[in-house]
Amino acid sequence: MERTFLAIKPDGVQRGLVGEIIRRFETKGFTLVGLKFLKPSRELAEAHYDVHRERPFFAGLVEFITSGPVVAMVWEGDGVIASARKIIGATNPLNAEPGTIRGDFGVNIGRNIIHGSDAPETAQKEVSLWFKEDELVDWQPDIMRWLHE
Repeated sequence: MERTFLAIKPDGVQRGLVGEIIRRFETKGFTLVGLKFLKPSRELAEAHYDVHRERPFFAGLVEFITSGPVVAMVWEGDGVIASARKIIGATNPLNAEPGTIRGDFGVNIGRNIIHGSDAPETAQKEVSLWFKEDELVDWQPDIMRWLHE
């Protein structure tokens, strides 16, 4: 089963959107296997955004993600990475379709509510960065047989 990393950013937490966002992934039929509520350290934020280290917006990304609490999650399911990206919507909420998280709730590119891994390699890296192996629960809801068999 494929896994992906999602994080509800400080703006999503502050606006009370955690339950709504989790509901969308549960309703889609994905399985939540890891969940944390934390204020990321600067070191964690810099490691997470390392791919952008040389870009002019790197400092702003780090500053924002460490500005308040984040809900870090690991979701599992067939095609969960690509599907999550569709549920999330375009990075810039101004370009995100209505019905997506960013289309419905995002304000601008700097306040776009949620992060989602963009590829299997990125997902694996991000999951291991934010979660220890023993913090992930290997389980399958009974409903999975109704969705996938």
